[in-house]
Amino acid sequence: MNEPLRDNENDLEAVNKALAFSVAWNLDPLLFGDYPPEMCHYLGSELPQFSPEETEYMKGSIDFVGVNHYTTLYAKDCMHSRCAEGGDHAIRGYAYTTGERDGVPIGEPNGMLPCYVVPRGIEEMINYLKKRYHNMPMFVAENGYASLEHQSTQMQDLLHDTKRVEFHKAYLASLARAIRNGADVRGYFIWTLMDDFEWMHGYSTRFGLYYVDPMTLVRIPKLSAAWYKNFLSSHSLDNKETTNTSLVENQHALVSKSINERAETY
Repeated sequence: MNEPLRDNENDLEAVNKALAFSVAWNLDPLLFGDYPPEMCHYLGSELPQFSPEETEYMKGSIDFVGVNHYTTLYAKDCMHSRCAEGGDHAIRGYAYTTGERDGVPIGEPNGMLPCYVVPRGIEEMINYLKKRYHNMPMFVAENGYASLEHQSTQMQDLLHDTKRVEFHKAYLASLARAIRNGADVRGYFIWTLMDDFEWMHGYSTRFGLYYVDPMTLVRIPKLSAAWYKNFLSSHSLDNKETTNTSLVENQHALVSKSINERAETY
């Protein structure tokens, strides 16, 4: 999602451009058969043209919108003011995006920049899609928190992932507000069940509810896995049982037992 860097008309328009040149660029042709009007306005004849047959073929060709949402960034206009290099490119909609304003981050940074924790963003994104695409069915296909592993990071710290629990509590509450206000959201998927290989970040960035040792493939549930299981079964955003000391201690005991058993195997 995007929000204006400054409360002025140009940056408000930069938000519209940034969303049109990313989200709507993908979805408008599939639902309406043409590029977003914002792209047509700013790029004109530089855009390729769809034939009437292509338009008819594409229009309404998807049954639902899948939403991968991780963060919210500020958008700054680059047509009427100077921007950092790259922000004035046509492919970016002449808008520059950043996670900071006057040196203050838009939310708490997590382990994969430029991702910041901004829970309101998922509600804003769902509402944007709801309005633009006439509230067609939506699935949140990816939403997750990355913890960054350093050489000095202890496994116990990765397993006691309270920040991931708080992230999903806040984002699910924000999503619930959008649903209560009429958004047709049919499902929600956490990214991801297990720690995985994250492209350029490799195994150093962990999104999983389950800890995975890349050397042994040992898989251990984190605190967030226990919380999410309880959340799904109790429908409560405030289940505190998964964050108390005794549960953490029990989890650590299970971890040690699992590691010892796997070590004997290997």
